[in-house]
Amino acid sequence: MRGKTLLIRLAALAVVVAVAAAMMVIGRGHTLYFDNKTIEDYQGQEYKAFERVVVTVKGEEAAKLGKRERGMATWIGQSFKMTLEITEKKGDEPRTEEISIQLPYGVDGIVINLPAYLAGLPEDAWFSEFVPQAETEPEDDEPLPGEGDEFGLEGDMGMEGDMGL
Repeated sequence: MRGKTLLIRLAALAVVVAVAAAMMVIGRGHTLYFDNKTIEDYQGQEYKAFERVVVTVKGEEAAKLGKRERGMATWIGQSFKMTLEITEKKGDEPRTEEISIQLPYGVDGIVINLPAYLAGLPEDAWFSEFVPQAETEPEDDEPLPGEGDEFGLEGDMGMEGDMGL
């Protein structure tokens, strides 16, 4: 009886290890953001945004980007692949680019600047981590009407004295 229990526990442990190994091979999920934004001054040069970029991921259109726009896609794994249909300037014929990028394991929100990437710039120019901005409410020194007591009746309501009682 004791040997059978040990055998079942070892089998369960082996299954858990196998699932963990499979998950490491598959990889983790990433949210990718694609920027079609001009890089103003990278080592003294400007890299202009494209007129239009159509991003296709897994055979589906993920984003249509005009100048100064951002698109998004999700991806599971470390080897990301996408197809870009790029129109450089208004009236140009679009060209197609196949892109493969190795994604870092520890980063979830990845921002890729497409003009910088396609210009062949180093990773620090086209890669950044997406950090959401926390919305902050403006601080007002003056209370809004009704903030005092629950009925909005603060002070003496204009009644002076003891009203003749």
